[in-house]
Amino acid sequence: MKEQSPVLKIGEIINKTRQYLAGKHVASPRLDAEILLCHVLGKDRVYLYVHFDQPLEKRETDLYRQLVMRRAKGEPVAYITGVKNFLNMTLAVDESVLVPRPETELLAELAIKYCGDKPMFLLDIGTGSGALALGVLNNTAHAKALALDVSKEALKVARKNAERYSLGDRVIFLQADMRDYLKEPVSDKFDIIVSNPPYIEQKELAELAREVQKEPALALCGGEDGLDFYRMIIDNALKFLQRGAPLFLEVGCTQAQRVVQLGRQAGFAKSGVIKDYAGVDRIVFLAGEGFDENKILAYSGQ
Repeated sequence: MKEQSPVLKIGEIINKTRQYLAGKHVASPRLDAEILLCHVLGKDRVYLYVHFDQPLEKRETDLYRQLVMRRAKGEPVAYITGVKNFLNMTLAVDESVLVPRPETELLAELAIKYCGDKPMFLLDIGTGSGALALGVLNNTAHAKALALDVSKEALKVARKNAERYSLGDRVIFLQADMRDYLKEPVSDKFDIIVSNPPYIEQKELAELAREVQKEPALALCGGEDGLDFYRMIIDNALKFLQRGAPLFLEVGCTQAQRVVQLGRQAGFAKSGVIKDYAGVDRIVFLAGEGFDENKILAYSGQ
């Protein structure tokens, strides 16, 4: 008779998985172990904490082990579960889009405060999963957006997320290369432009964490110095903006002042840098005359 595998309880399998993932150099082994188990059980993490002694069924254990093996090989948790929390939303994600980061939440929060309850028209350049555009729309009453991406597969994900939150009538998704779109004659003027463009330097791609290397290179590589897409956006943004309207850009941790300088060279009269919650220069805003930068700094608490 074949010997049956021992029945594992929730607390036991979390601890075993934490140790296993730590041995595979996973950065957050305990958290990842819990998130994957929540996904298998269809429960939240609070449920795990109050049901440590609950035994798992064999099918649950087998599925969980499959997911853990994928995580041990460096696949991002968000790709394994198919979702990522962003602001107050749960967004669908897959290998065609960048996994939304907390730093991008800060950019979305600033845009939300700037838009307020006014009927703003927003341009999101390189929308990916739609996180920025949809995050703003889902937290404002009257804003609308044009969300641009070169990837047809990414836009499928973004449209799915828009449908999930009934935002399809407030956003237009456009498949286009920003290099082409930004050089076209202006047909629309925007009240705000937001972007989290690719900003990793070419030479740094091979040094990225395993998880990040699983994400689309198209959404990561910003050219030799990481600033190719900033130049593109900044050199063309003023003609797309209403008078005094801002451009908000997420930047790499050492890029803020160089991006500000690009803005000055392009003719932006106003500029500023906002730190993220770790104290790193993370958001650059640029605008023409008539923009009140003090309001943005007040929004950010800086």
